[in-house]
Amino acid sequence: MKFKNPSRISIVSSLILAFGLLLIIRLFFIQIVHGRSYQTIALRQYATPVGNIFERGSIFFTSKDGELTNAATLTSGFKLAINPKLITNAENLYTEISPIVTIDHDTFVNSANKKTDPYEEIATQLTKEQADAITALKEDSLSVYQEKWRFYPPANLAAQTIGFVAYKGDNLGGRYGLERQYDSVLSRAHDLLSVNFFAEVFSDLSDSVFKNKTDEGDVATSIEPSVENFLNDELVSIDNAYHSDASGAIIINPKDGSIYAMASTPNFDLNNFQKEKNPAVFENPLVENVYEIGSVVKAITIAAGIDAGVVTPETKYEDPGFVIVNTKRINDYDHKAKGMTSMQDVMNHSLNTGAVYVMQHLGQAKFRDYMLSFGVNDKTGIDLPNETSGLTNNLHSTRDVEYATASFGQGIAMTPIEAARSFSAIANGGNLVTPHVASSIVYMQGGTKQFTYPTIPTKISQKTSETVTRMLVTAIDQGILNGQLKLDHYSVAGKTGTAQMANPAGGYYPDRYLHSFFGYFPAYDPKFLILIYTVNPHGVDYAANTIAHPFMDTVKFLINYYNIPPDR
Repeated sequence: MKFKNPSRISIVSSLILAFGLLLIIRLFFIQIVHGRSYQTIALRQYATPVGNIFERGSIFFTSKDGELTNAATLTSGFKLAINPKLITNAENLYTEISPIVTIDHDTFVNSANKKTDPYEEIATQLTKEQADAITALKEDSLSVYQEKWRFYPPANLAAQTIGFVAYKGDNLGGRYGLERQYDSVLSRAHDLLSVNFFAEVFSDLSDSVFKNKTDEGDVATSIEPSVENFLNDELVSIDNAYHSDASGAIIINPKDGSIYAMASTPNFDLNNFQKEKNPAVFENPLVENVYEIGSVVKAITIAAGIDAGVVTPETKYEDPGFVIVNTKRINDYDHKAKGMTSMQDVMNHSLNTGAVYVMQHLGQAKFRDYMLSFGVNDKTGIDLPNETSGLTNNLHSTRDVEYATASFGQGIAMTPIEAARSFSAIANGGNLVTPHVASSIVYMQGGTKQFTYPTIPTKISQKTSETVTRMLVTAIDQGILNGQLKLDHYSVAGKTGTAQMANPAGGYYPDRYLHSFFGYFPAYDPKFLILIYTVNPHGVDYAANTIAHPFMDTVKFLINYYNIPPDR
C-alpha cells in the first residue's frame, strides 16, 4: 500500500520532532537550571500560604586556589504561625508550645487575641526538630511553614564589606556593602510557589527558551578568606594592645585593583546585626570616612618633586628642625636640627621640613597638579555604596602654609581606599587603578561576566616610580625602627605616618593621633599593597611603634601563604 501524500507525513514528523526538542529544552531548564528551587518545593512537607519562599543569590569569597566559599547564602528552617480564630484558650496553648519554642508570653497572648486575623506569625528560624514537635501537638490553630533566611558563614568577617539583607519599610533588600551594591543581581523575582508540573512545562515556553529575562546571579569576590581572617585578627590585636578607638586595613593588588582583604574595627556579627545598638557600625569607614592620614603622604610629595626634577634622592638641604611658613612654625617630629639632610633621610626619618622643602621648590600650582593627579580628591569608583571623596580645599588656597601642611599629610583628608589607590600608583609605575571587590557574576540563566576595570595615568613616570620605590625600600631596610623590619631575601617598600587628629570645634587635638603605614612587595614587581591605620591609640607616640610590626607580620604571612619566591 502506497502513501499518496508523503509530504504531509514529513510535516507531521517535523512538528513532532520540534515539539519534542522544545519539551526537552524546557525540561532542561526546570530540572537543571531551576532544579534546586523545585527540589526544595518537592521535599518540603510544609507549604507556605502567604507569599513566596525567600530566595537570593550568593556572595562568594575566592581562595588563593580559585575555590569559591560562601560569604552570604541561604539557610532553611521553619516558622510558626497561629490562627487566632481557632484558639479557644490562649494560656493553655502557650503552655503547650513554650517548652518547644521560646516566645514572649505577652506577645503571644496579644497575637492570640486578634480574633479577626486568621494568620499571625509568632516564631521564625525554627529547626526541623522544633517544627516536628509543634506538628505533633495536632493543634488546628498552629501551622508550621518552611522558610529561608540569609545566612553569613563568616559571621563578622568582612562584615562592612559584605553588608546584610533587611527590611526598609515593607521592602526586603540589601542595605549595606555588596548586598546593597549588587542587590539587583542577587534579588530573585521569580515565584517559587508550588505549581502543576506540566503547567510549568508549557507555560511561558518561548520566554524560557529564547529569552534571558533577568540579570539574576551570584557574585564572586576577590576577597581571600584566610587573608581576611588574618588581617582582622591583626586589627583586633592592635586595638587590644593600644586601646584604639578604631582600626582599618586594606590589602590590594596594586597592579589591577583587586582587593584581597578589607577589615575594620569595631565590626559586628552579620547573623545578629539586629542586636547592634549603634547603626554607625554598619558603615564602611574604609570608603565612607576621611582622615588626615599623615606622613605616608610624603611618598607622594617626594615622587612629585623627583618627577618634576626639583629634587633627587641625594638632594640635600639644611634642616634646623623646623621651618617657618606664613608665620606658622612647622616642626620635625623630634624638634631637633639635623644639619645637611638628604631626601632619602627625609623618607627614612619622616621629616616634615623636607616635605615642605620639596613643596616650596615645586610651587603651589605644580604641587597641586601632582597631588590631584594621584586622585586624592576623587572617588575611586570602588563597587561599594556610599563612597565619599577626599577633602582637599587647602590645595586651592593662596597661602603657602596650607600647601606646606598638605605636603606631609595634614590639612587634607582622604578615605583609606583613596590612599591605597594613590600609593598603588607609586608601586605600579604611575597608574591609578580602580579598587574593586567583585570579580565576576555567575548568571542563573548561564554564563559568567568577568569584570574589567579601567586605569588612569598619574603625572609621574615609570622611572619616577622605580626611584621612589628604591627610596621606600631603603626606608624599610635602614630607616624605620633602625632597620628592624628588613627582610634579607625580600624587598619591601614602606612608609609610616603619624597625624594629629582634627577637632570638629577647630584646630587639632593635642593628644589624639592617627597612625598609618603603607607598603608593598615584592617591591619591584608588587603583588600586594597593604595599608593599615589605627585611630587614637593610647600610650604610644608613633606609627612605627604601633603598626610597623603588624604590617611586617602581614607581609610574612602573605609570603608564606602565597609561597612568594625571594627577589633578592
